[in-house]
Amino acid sequence: MRFLTITLIVHAPDPVTGRQKSTHERFREVLDNATLSEELGFDGFGVGERHERPFISSSPTVVLSHIAALTSRIRLFTAVTTLSLLDPVRAFEDYATLDHLAGGRLELIIGKGNGTAQRELFNVTPDDQWDRNAESYEVFRELWNDNKISYDTKFRPPLLDAEVWPQPYQRPIRVWHGSATSKESVDLAARYGDPLFSANVTNPIEPYAELIRHYRERWAHYGHDPALAVVGAGSAGYYAERNSQDAVNAYRPVFDGHLAFQRRLGLEPVFPTLEDFVERSSALIGSPAQVIEKVHRYHEQFGHSVLHLHADASGLSAAQHRASLELFQSDIAPTLRRDIPDPPWAWGPAPLADDDAAVSSSTEKDSRS
Repeated sequence: MRFLTITLIVHAPDPVTGRQKSTHERFREVLDNATLSEELGFDGFGVGERHERPFISSSPTVVLSHIAALTSRIRLFTAVTTLSLLDPVRAFEDYATLDHLAGGRLELIIGKGNGTAQRELFNVTPDDQWDRNAESYEVFRELWNDNKISYDTKFRPPLLDAEVWPQPYQRPIRVWHGSATSKESVDLAARYGDPLFSANVTNPIEPYAELIRHYRERWAHYGHDPALAVVGAGSAGYYAERNSQDAVNAYRPVFDGHLAFQRRLGLEPVFPTLEDFVERSSALIGSPAQVIEKVHRYHEQFGHSVLHLHADASGLSAAQHRASLELFQSDIAPTLRRDIPDPPWAWGPAPLADDDAAVSSSTEKDSRS
């Protein structure tokens, strides 16, 4: 099993202290969490894309480019790239460039995005958002395979022998499809033989398990090998200490703060108590043994081989946050890596793109002459 930490770069008051960091502080915190994740041995770090409050993750390519310069091993994920809102040509240019700057460590998780404010900002409607998402992905995918394409697009000017540069570093790139509630995203992933990443955050397990079963059914329908269907899953929160009650007691102020924030927004919480949140949500709160047991319980339903934790402390002190992540890597991850298989592909450095391979070969030949 592989493990990511992700951030949506929420910019809101701390749920415990009520203090809100400055925008500059918040971005600095994201960079620090990315380097911490690499230091501790996580396999990936993800940055979300949102275009409405309380998020400041509207430019994930910029953030991930900076993280690429600060790291050397960890894979860099988008969580998610909102292709329904974006021009696929411009998105391709940005991500192909980022792929080079990251040395082929980029992995995309795409999705339609959510939120009324985002749709209105980009003039996208509930009626056309799924068609936009599918069209943008198809154009993006074709460009990644061939930088000169023709495509009779509906939601942007048609492309006729259009050349788009630069060519990407990875050919092809792995694209995951993020899904929370929609069968449209699931079907698109299955159709193209792409992995699925279940949000698995807001609700109990049942609706997510149902979508994952649908993904596997559609995967088989499109003629793909069932053994190659890959699923990742999120978690609603993470905090571990060696003693389970210590973990629950430390996390209680965090949960209470988030609960109060939801109620101020007029939202009815799905999990009204911390005990219910720990029991019925995907949150991993407790001792290492309890976290391992819960991941196994979800794996029985999902069959997932990648799991994400939240990268942000969000109500925890920096020391608590680091100690909890260290405990994950020392006492939790080794067992889960042993018990649950990795995805069926190498998780190492990306191969050189064709043009780079040619340059490398020529350079080696010159050096031997």
